[in-house]
Order: sequence, then C-alpha cells, then structure tokens
Amino acid sequence: MAGLRIGSGSAWWGDRLEPARLNAERGDLDYLCFETMAEATISAAQVRKRRDPDFPGYDTYLDDRMQRVLPGCLRRGTRIISNQGWINPEGAARRIVHWLRECGAPKGTKVAAISGSLITDRVLDLTDTLMEDGRPSAALAGSIVSAEAYMGAEPIVAALREGAQIVVTGRVADPSIFMAPMMHEFGWDPLDHDRLGPGNGIGHVLECGAQATGGYFCDPGFKDVPDPWDLAFPIAEVESDGSAVITKVSGTGGAVTTRTLKEQLFYEVHDPANYITPDVVVDFTTTELEEVGHDRVRVSRISGKPRTPTLKVSIACQEGFVGEDMFFYAGPGALRRAELAKRILEERFRIVGLRAEEIRIDFVGLNAIHGGSAARAGPEPYEIAVRVAARTRTREEALKVGREVDGMAVSGVGMTGKRVPHQDRTREVIGVWSSLVPREALSPVITFFES
Repeated sequence: MAGLRIGSGSAWWGDRLEPARLNAERGDLDYLCFETMAEATISAAQVRKRRDPDFPGYDTYLDDRMQRVLPGCLRRGTRIISNQGWINPEGAARRIVHWLRECGAPKGTKVAAISGSLITDRVLDLTDTLMEDGRPSAALAGSIVSAEAYMGAEPIVAALREGAQIVVTGRVADPSIFMAPMMHEFGWDPLDHDRLGPGNGIGHVLECGAQATGGYFCDPGFKDVPDPWDLAFPIAEVESDGSAVITKVSGTGGAVTTRTLKEQLFYEVHDPANYITPDVVVDFTTTELEEVGHDRVRVSRISGKPRTPTLKVSIACQEGFVGEDMFFYAGPGALRRAELAKRILEERFRIVGLRAEEIRIDFVGLNAIHGGSAARAGPEPYEIAVRVAARTRTREEALKVGREVDGMAVSGVGMTGKRVPHQDRTREVIGVWSSLVPREALSPVITFFES
C-alpha cells in the first residue's frame, strides 16, 4: 500500500463528537481510531457496574459516536478501531452491530471484540511489586476493584486480517490503537522495532486528538491559534517506513505546526529516549519535524528499541471516600468572611468528631491550586468560592462535610451564598497502582459479530 490515511476520533471518554464526524465525512480516511480511556476508566466502570447491574460496561457515549461517524465511514469504506469496549467489549460490539443495521450497512459487515486485558482475579499471582512505592503487590489484597494489563496492537492486527471492518477493545495502549492499521496494511513484523518505533510515535501524536491541532496548546497572547472553537482532530498520511505528514481537514480552526506537534510529542512522556509501550520502546530524541505546507508537518526518523518482556498493569483499589461541597462570598470583605468561615468549619468538624485522613478548605481563585505558596499581594478579591473537602475511610464520615457546610447557610457568616444540595456530595476514592506482568500471561480473545 502506497500510503495510509489515519484519523483521530477522540482523545478521551468525554471528548467532542463533531470533530470525529468531520473526519468521517471529509477526512477521506482509511481508518478512524477512537481512544476513550484514562487510567481510572475501567475501575470507574467496575464501580458503576457494582452499583448498577444494568450498566452495560462500555463507553457511555458509544451510541452517540457511532451515530455520528458510521454514515460517513460506510460511504468511504473507512474502518474503525476503538477501545470503547471498556469492561465489556463484546457488549460494545453487539451494540455497534445494531447501529450498523440502523445505518444500512451491508449484511455480513464484521465487528471484532477483543478482550483479555482484565486480570482482576489473578493479578496478585502474576505481579510482585508495586512500581510507585516498592511494596509487595499483596499489600493491596482485599481492596482491589479491578486490574487490567495494557495490550498492544497485535490482536487488533489479527482481527483486521480476518476482515473486521470495526474493531472494539478493552484496555489497549493508546498509541497501539493507531499503529495497528500501519502494521496490518504495511505488513510490519511485530518484532521489527525499526518500523514499530516510528509507527508508535505517530500513534502517540494522534492519540490526544486536538492537542496536535492547537487544543491544550493555545495560550492567548503567547501561543494563539485561529478559531479555537472549531478545532479538527489530526490526520496522519503515513508511509511504509513510518514517516508521516500530520494534517487536518481544510477550513477548520486550530493549526498543525512544528510547535503544536512538539508539545504533543513530549506530552506524558517521562523519558523521551525510552517511551515504553506494549509493542516497542520509542525513542523520540532522533525525531525530525518539517513544515511542508499550510497545516502540514512531516514527522520522520522516530526510532524504536526492542519491546520489553513485561506489560504494565493498572490495579484499582478502594481507598475510602471524599466528602466535598462549596459556598460563596461576594463584595467588599469577601475574603475576610471566607477566612472566618474556614475557622468556624474547622472547629465544627472537631465538635462533631470528623475522622478524616486529610481536610482541605481552599479559596478558589486565591489558593486552591498553589496552596500556601500562592501570592497574596495585590487587591483583595471581590468574590471568593470556599471549597471544603475531606478524605475519610467511610461514607458516613464523608457525609459530615456536607452537613456542616449546610449549617453555614443560617448558622455561619453573614452573606453566605449556599447551593441547594441536590447533588451527591460524597464519592468513592479509587486509587490506581501499577505493576508488571509477564507478556505471556495475557491471552487476548477475539470474537466476531456480523451485521
């Protein structure tokens, strides 16, 4: 194949829908790829499944995304790869088949579901040490919610080889979703790190969506981009050697420049010479960028090193609860009243015996981000939002936060602005820990469905 056009459809679960539709309809794509997971996505899905047995377990925006992009993809013949399966890839595949039928797809259109990343029931048998603090993995026994290993591109390639038009997975590393089409179409060997390094690097450029086209780059007055309300998602025109031109649909906002791509290349990369993925270790230090036209940047000479014998596994654990609420002051003396309100709450938490591992009372807009190091010089703020949060072992203790904040409405400081507490003010805390599992411990399973 001479060249391959791969487009981004999302960078995370809550990403915008219209840029994906635009890429499907006007991107002239061979593949449209969706990345919809963060570190805690699967654990959050497991928590919701425990509370709501009717929760299907896949991306809650799957219906919206398929309805937006399937018409354009079917007309063009664009294949779709997505990790929207979360904890139920087979359920997601069945739902996609439903939308294929609704959109008039040809009978027999194949959808592949790839599972096998969830290893909750055997993670303590497969792992030894927690990467964050060196403790034995067994220290998490009794608190584990879920454990999922990061699979690579190989099972996706196998599904494409069997004729899948759409592939939906569970936990697969972000760049692997975008590299799988390159491996399939160009016939790259899974152990050819000289090819997979550049391919995975291009996948990393695409995986964060609009971050490569000016989103999260824009800083008014310093790094301006045109029409940032109309950002398109990036498209890669990939060659068989792994080099690519990054571009976007013409006439859209944002920009594709060496500056936007440099920021994305180093985003979430701890060691640019050793970016570890399931498929290959990427070395970005050899990369060359060249602007070859308006909103067109050639990315070449990314390097690769042999893949590791282990795969990363994320282990999600129950770590208590957070109780949280806010109230407000405005006008002259707002800060003075907020400071007294903080003292009142600290004393009342003592009176009711709040047992908390940590309590924070922050003034949003003044010190909520930088804490005690925030500069206090300058004019007194005209408005103050007081955020109150406590981390506790039990939900009962976390509930005390909202109860005492409610009391500020009539038993607090003058002119307190209080929200009506319709929302749930407690939430379960899920801690995410990392470890390593032997590569051979995972056995991906591919299941096919047809429209």
